[in-house]
Amino acid sequence: MTFSEIAALWADSKQHYVKHSSMVAYRLILRHHLLPAFAGSHDLTEATVQSFVIDKLSSGKSLRSVKDMLVVLKMVVRHGAKSGLCSAPLWDIRFPADHATTPLSVLSVADHRKLMKFVTDNPSTRNLGILISLHTGLRIGEVCALTWDDVDVLRQHISVNKTLQRVYADDAMSRTSLVISSPKTRSSYRDVPMSAALSRILRPIKLITDGSSYILSGSDAPIEPRTYRNYYRRVLERLEIPPIRFHGLRHSFATRCIENRCDYKTVSSILGHSDISTTLNLYVHPDFEQKKRCVDRVSRILGR
Repeated sequence: MTFSEIAALWADSKQHYVKHSSMVAYRLILRHHLLPAFAGSHDLTEATVQSFVIDKLSSGKSLRSVKDMLVVLKMVVRHGAKSGLCSAPLWDIRFPADHATTPLSVLSVADHRKLMKFVTDNPSTRNLGILISLHTGLRIGEVCALTWDDVDVLRQHISVNKTLQRVYADDAMSRTSLVISSPKTRSSYRDVPMSAALSRILRPIKLITDGSSYILSGSDAPIEPRTYRNYYRRVLERLEIPPIRFHGLRHSFATRCIENRCDYKTVSSILGHSDISTTLNLYVHPDFEQKKRCVDRVSRILGR
């Protein structure tokens, strides 16, 4: 069978076991990248796939995007191999050593403080979302989905149990809809402690607000992430802070935690990462002085 035929069978099977939003992402990768390259192919060789990777990187695609394409490609081919429709993938794909990794978008400490002071001094429903993310590292979809019922002022934590996103509504991908769904992964279900400063701000509002209303809108209708990103961008412009994606607030929170020597496992749990290696790979980058202190400490112990 051709890759296109196997991909159709794989998609029909896979859609029963993953979130709708994940399946939409897989279908988009198939439609825009994999099918144009491999639709009529039968058994894909390592050389063919390696050439595909190099072409995508050369065209400006990020390393992460290309790796996501490979994940879907391997899932399709493994499904075909398991069903006896093609050979199992035995590729050893290499990536150019000099391919630049995009650095994380992180606020400087000064800009972090400036933004936090602004949203603290100018309380509003929309500013609360920025404030919460600065204090907790929540993703934008998680922030947009928060209702006041998710805020526990007695135990001082925020329950993350859903996310808001706009996804394609059907297989034809001709229209989208706003969907409240489960968080990104099982680990994304979590209770995130509130700092004393955040608790002082949220407590009085919680006491006079309908629990079912969304924090960002103050009503029973949520604000979608795209709209909130636009508001956030205007706040940065007003404060003359260099443009940084909303997700950069999550990176900034995590970076401040690591800079202040918080336990890596704890940071990983707060962020809702499914694997501590994600936290380590993203945020833990010891500088030379840290390495030297480590070596000196071991040397002192051995010299006793």
